[in-house]
Amino acid sequence: MKRFWNWIRNEAGGRVLRLEGPIDEESFWGDEVTPKAFREELEADSGDITVWINSPGGNVFAAAEIYTMLRDYQGTVTVKIDAIAASAASVIAMAGNKVLMSPVAMLMIHDPSTIAMGNARDMEKAISTLNEVKESIINAYAFKTGLTHSRIAKLMENETWMNAKKAVELGFADEILFEAVEPEEDPDEEAPDEREGDTDPEEEKEDGIYLTAQMYSSRQMGLTILNRLGVREERPPSDTPKPPVEGKPPTGPEPPKRPVLDLDGKTEDGSVPYNILLKQLECMR
Repeated sequence: MKRFWNWIRNEAGGRVLRLEGPIDEESFWGDEVTPKAFREELEADSGDITVWINSPGGNVFAAAEIYTMLRDYQGTVTVKIDAIAASAASVIAMAGNKVLMSPVAMLMIHDPSTIAMGNARDMEKAISTLNEVKESIINAYAFKTGLTHSRIAKLMENETWMNAKKAVELGFADEILFEAVEPEEDPDEEAPDEREGDTDPEEEKEDGIYLTAQMYSSRQMGLTILNRLGVREERPPSDTPKPPVEGKPPTGPEPPKRPVLDLDGKTEDGSVPYNILLKQLECMR
């Protein structure tokens, strides 16, 4: 029998269980030897347990039995996912009092599947069994995450892969391994809005730089690009007459200067006018 689990001791003398590879191999479900051996080793000692999981999944009934054993264990069970906890392995992960994931680990949940053969009644029975198995898995996920039944059912139906941050966000994990602990705030330090001065409330200071919240306009961005290209927006002619110059009669408003377009959309000097460039930029967004 090839075992997918291994008990070790860490440097502090604590109990560590490593679940690696497919859950079940060819035994565990349908026999009495493997579950019995696992339970005997689990109950051979006391104290808190750290369970490391790196498994693509396996037999759902084997996972359900391990889940129940860990949930029933008297000590605290901390689950740590170092690479992957997919399918049936994700069910075992839900047994932890606390679940932590490596920042590069993945957790995957999906609908159970099976192989069936026989007549129509056999197929109907297989479908009914799969539906009941799914319900049992949803119970484990819901107990851990607090998500609704319909939400979990949809996530399973879509075969949802979660990185560490997503798993924490949805409640499948509690923390991310190796994540730096943020320093506690000094209670004596004044809050930004309590400091003296006329600081803009829309500004917040970060590393000595004031950042101002703004809304960005695509037209304004287009103008910025055109200005960098040396293209200027046409201004409407001024109605104010120019001041008279000594020895010359006063002049009226300056006539508008508009480029003459060629058939290819360019001006006489070969440049593309502002309004056409702006339209092109808008089409590229």
